[in-house]
Amino acid sequence: MLRILATIILPLLLPTVLYVAWLVTARRMPLALTGPWRTLPWPWLAGIGVLLAAAMLYIIDARIGGSAQGVYVPPQWIGGKIVPGHVEPPARP
Repeated sequence: MLRILATIILPLLLPTVLYVAWLVTARRMPLALTGPWRTLPWPWLAGIGVLLAAAMLYIIDARIGGSAQGVYVPPQWIGGKIVPGHVEPPARP
């Protein structure tokens, strides 16, 4: 659950949270509430959120994830216990 929160939900919501925080602080400055930020932020926020989520998924997969080489062995029931799925290294010639 923490991985889903950190890689998908947080990057999608972060731009919106920052925008709302900016709006709350901007109420003290009347000039900050005029202009395109007040009327058209949602497409930009959604686009930035999608880009952040895609970047996080790329970083998790390409930089932090394990080796893509090998054979995946799915979870199995062996000797009365569940052996979790894992990737076995390829056989060397």
